[in-house]
Amino acid sequence: MKRPSLAARITLLLVATSLALLGGGALLMDWRIDRAMEARFRENLLTQAQALTTVVEIEQAAGSPRAPPGLLAGDGRAWYQLRCAGLPDQHSSPPPPAMPAGWPQAAGATPKFVNLRHGHGRLGAVMFAFQAPAATGPPTRNCALLFMQDRHTFDRLLTALDWILVLGPALAMLVALVAVPLIVRRGLKPVRALAERMHDIGPHAPGQRLPASGLRELDPLVARFNDVLARMDDGLARERQFASGLAHETRTRLAELRALAEVEARYPSGRELKQILGEIGQIGAELEATVSALLLLTRLQSGLEQPQRQPLETRPWLERQLQRQRAVADERGVALAVTGTPPPSLHTDPALLEVVLGNLLGNACAYAPPGDTVQVELAAGGLRIGNAAPGLEPADLARFGQRFWRKQPPHTSHAGLGLPLAHAAAEALGMQLRFELRDGRVCAALAWSP
Repeated sequence: MKRPSLAARITLLLVATSLALLGGGALLMDWRIDRAMEARFRENLLTQAQALTTVVEIEQAAGSPRAPPGLLAGDGRAWYQLRCAGLPDQHSSPPPPAMPAGWPQAAGATPKFVNLRHGHGRLGAVMFAFQAPAATGPPTRNCALLFMQDRHTFDRLLTALDWILVLGPALAMLVALVAVPLIVRRGLKPVRALAERMHDIGPHAPGQRLPASGLRELDPLVARFNDVLARMDDGLARERQFASGLAHETRTRLAELRALAEVEARYPSGRELKQILGEIGQIGAELEATVSALLLLTRLQSGLEQPQRQPLETRPWLERQLQRQRAVADERGVALAVTGTPPPSLHTDPALLEVVLGNLLGNACAYAPPGDTVQVELAAGGLRIGNAAPGLEPADLARFGQRFWRKQPPHTSHAGLGLPLAHAAAEALGMQLRFELRDGRVCAALAWSP
């Protein structure tokens, strides 16, 4: 199926609009001209009829009523009939070819205009009554005059004007049908250039952007498309980083297993089997933790993992979470300091809240420099966890939610998935998690609703 063309649609709209405007304007002008011309024709007809009545009045006042044939200009295209009380009817020579039925009775003081059919043409007529002075008898006589004129020349003039008004818009439309598509295609040239420029932009060429067109209608579209390209590049960069990080973590663990097996096979170390199997189990556990974290992160971000909320006693639960991290903190020479009072209970999902708090505490204890103190401040509306972070910069805070991102060299048990998991779990619980960097210390603030 052929796709509709924007140029064709614009051309059709322009032609239809022009046709409606020109056609409507031509009809309105034709109506106005016809009315004006008809008014002039009737005015001329009435003027001739009134001139005839003046001649009649003068002749009857002189006592010699007779037909005034010279008044009709001798062209034979005007006729009249005159009826006066007490006098025989007078008419032109030749007499009128057609007369309206009962015209003397219909004639009144106000002129009445009628159109009559005669053969293939029309006649314009006017009839009215008047008082004519008389030389003998009554001082005045009641008279009725019917005056008519051939409309052939006048109707031909109206027809010529109609053709002019019809042919003018028709010729304009023919010109528009030829010129408008060319004009529209030329006007849409920037759109075609934009489409051609878009053809070269894609994932294979990141970083490319559309140049500004300089047109008020297209520049918002260009800006919006460039925004989409920027988000696409960011997404592709994150996906590449994710794929690279996942491949690195998986390849590192598998390489450790293979190297351990090959070294023990070729150059036995003499260690006990239990110790070797323990090391293999630890590497497998780290690989399993990475895969499990990725699965949980995917379920959280896709909405598959829904919170199972229930009442949770806050104090003993927090104490258990802190106790789990004390061993790591003591091993690295980091102290844990807890201040404040948490709310008595929370209505939340304990498992997801453990993901949030466990990862925040684990990161703080793992990355705080030896001799530092991890500060945990508890309050009714949330908690704050702060530790020294001399290597962090303010720009690094925006990357805390990226998977497999680590500012420092990777630790054995950290794959760079803790903070993304904490972000995703906090969002699933409807909690707000944000990070601040002040005076060389990073602080994670978690806000909850009791």
